Amino acid sequence: MPNRSPRRGLLAGLALLAAFALWTGLIQHVDVQPVGQNGTDVGLATFNVWFHGVTGVHMGIYTATDWLGLVPIAVCLCFGVLGAVQLVGRRGLLRVDADLLLLGAYYIVVILCYLVFEMVPINYRPIPIDGIMEASYPSSTTLLVLSVMPTLKLQVDRRAKGPAVRGAATAFAVAFSALMVLGRLVAGVHWATDIVGAVLLAAGLFMLYGSAVALTDRNEAGPRTEG
Repeated sequence: MPNRSPRRGLLAGLALLAAFALWTGLIQHVDVQPVGQNGTDVGLATFNVWFHGVTGVHMGIYTATDWLGLVPIAVCLCFGVLGAVQLVGRRGLLRVDADLLLLGAYYIVVILCYLVFEMVPINYRPIPIDGIMEASYPSSTTLLVLSVMPTLKLQVDRRAKGPAVRGAATAFAVAFSALMVLGRLVAGVHWATDIVGAVLLAAGLFMLYGSAVALTDRNEAGPRTEG
């Protein structure tokens, strides 16, 4: 697979993360109203309440997308096993493929982002889940799916020899991601702005991962090209 420009990917990732930060600021300061659970504040309240009224609440879709959230977790575990096999077989952490090491670090960053927003809630879900008020921003399931599924495509593109396998992985990653984002959007267990925030954050983090992989590829190819 041709390497993408590290600089272009870096700039795109930083721009998306800046957009996420701006979006987070907007929902904390624009049209904030006590329309959430127990009178908790919700930003961009007019839009959020309107959209939530349009979609309603569909607990069946919520449950289905919750269970389907195991798919990206399985993807993470598969890459973890691949890295572990290389670690044992090659007898050294630094001998593991650089893109897999970066992938592990990337997944850790995604988890840390999730934990930060769980500890510092921006807002809460429109409805209680099992009687509990849960943090809602950004949508954790959307963040997980959109952070992990693009890495499936990227890794398969890098490692699979057959175009059919690469095409199938791309189709699956795109279709599954779209299904999950749409499902969380219409399930009514998040405010619409929670989904948007997750999309921006996931896209920004993935672009940074992609640029790091491209930079590593360029550095590894440099000595061979010059020699």
